[in-house]
Amino acid sequence: MSVQDFVDATVAFVRAHEEWAVPIAFAVAFLESFCFLSILWPGTAILIGISALLAKSGVELNVLWPAIVSAGVGGSLGYAISYWIGLYYKDGIREVWPFKRNPGLVDQGQNFFARWGALSVFFGHFFGPVRAIIPVVAGMYAMPQWQFQLANVVAAFIWAAGVIAPAYFGLNYLLH
Repeated sequence: MSVQDFVDATVAFVRAHEEWAVPIAFAVAFLESFCFLSILWPGTAILIGISALLAKSGVELNVLWPAIVSAGVGGSLGYAISYWIGLYYKDGIREVWPFKRNPGLVDQGQNFFARWGALSVFFGHFFGPVRAIIPVVAGMYAMPQWQFQLANVVAAFIWAAGVIAPAYFGLNYLLH
């Protein structure tokens, strides 16, 4: 099954079961933000597809806003667990898949973190290439928990709204 087939199947499921939009938004955002899976997971494409489906099917804002909040919670939780993994494993993370097979990922994350510090956690939610590693590197460097979580939660909710809302409102505008 190709990535596009998977995205299409997930979006088709939400089309048939709109009541699942909120828990699926949580799961998709969590997997998109979790350190190991975000490398392979097409979460942003799925969330855009789901939001467009919600707009096309005429779903009201009372489903859209919970989906955004759910995606924000999922994204921040995926990042938080990734941070704790980095805090626990420290440099040993280089021996864990997928970083063992791609040691450049850790180096790329460390360079990004060294350049941007706490802001790298915020920016990491928006840049796919570093999304998988930034929270792990923040944990490796024992970034203070409160700084990490502040940047993480704020960015996760902005990211969720920025992915879901434009497709929903844009398509709603075009349809009406």
